[in-house]
Amino acid sequence: MKFVKSSLCVALLSGLSFNVLADVDVYGKANVTVQSTDDGEGSFTEIKSNASRFGLKGSEKITDGLEAVYKFEFQVDVTDADSKGDDDNISARNQYVGVKGSFGQVVVGRNDTAFKQAQGKLDLFNDLEGDIKNVFKGENRLGDSISYASNSYEGFKVLATFIAEDDVDADNGYSMAVTYGDSALKKSAIYASIAADSEVNGYDVVRASIQGKVEDFKLGAMYQTQEKVDGSAEGDGYLLNAAYSMGKNTFKVQYQAMDFDDSDDKTAISVGVDHKLNKNIKVFGFYSSFDMDNNVDQDYLGLGMEYKF
Repeated sequence: MKFVKSSLCVALLSGLSFNVLADVDVYGKANVTVQSTDDGEGSFTEIKSNASRFGLKGSEKITDGLEAVYKFEFQVDVTDADSKGDDDNISARNQYVGVKGSFGQVVVGRNDTAFKQAQGKLDLFNDLEGDIKNVFKGENRLGDSISYASNSYEGFKVLATFIAEDDVDADNGYSMAVTYGDSALKKSAIYASIAADSEVNGYDVVRASIQGKVEDFKLGAMYQTQEKVDGSAEGDGYLLNAAYSMGKNTFKVQYQAMDFDDSDDKTAISVGVDHKLNKNIKVFGFYSSFDMDNNVDQDYLGLGMEYKF
């Protein structure tokens, strides 16, 4: 959704020139589920907002071949807001400013790490209970960071993130990735990446992933090793998934497993179906089950709706 010199943009970005406002995009999505949750102590019904969000992003030409870019994105909990105002139902997502040119893009602020970005669209249950962040480390969105993304060269891109220590007792973090192909699988039949974190949010992690499209099927796989910086926990695991499109319906299945040296193993399986009502709206259902050695097993069954704008 694009607003040109609108009163809404003036209210949101007061003080900016109309020339800048012409390049402002207002975007977002609402994703809500009604689900039955069994957390090991009993089952109950809940209504959840799954990373619903809105944001502003845009750019302005500085010189030929050089642009300033920015993004201010917020997560909104559309189901659990406190009517008395005691709890803030808005939180920060990616928010940054930077420059873009023939060298690529450099931004400063709060952003997904290179490692997280390199996942692309591999996770078929992103933002839901079956999200890979509930099994694997490395899905970080961090402040105090500088992020670099190269332009594509023969399908290859380089991503890098530097996370400032911001504390005398902390260490700087580094995240790197190399990707190949189009993560949406529209311009290429394969998307693949190799990524690594060093001292990021307390972990060193290495991940290799690949996703491909064959006619109406999408097939994905991932392998990961991870270790706490202090060496107290080490593990490795993998993910396998498949999606099949038939008309307006997409059927999905995803399996995840993580094995640790201290036997705190985790496995998760998710199945689901999406039904598109139009380009921006879908309804969906899912079931996710977690089996954890040193914790209670968990099961989730949900129905939801997502609207993008």
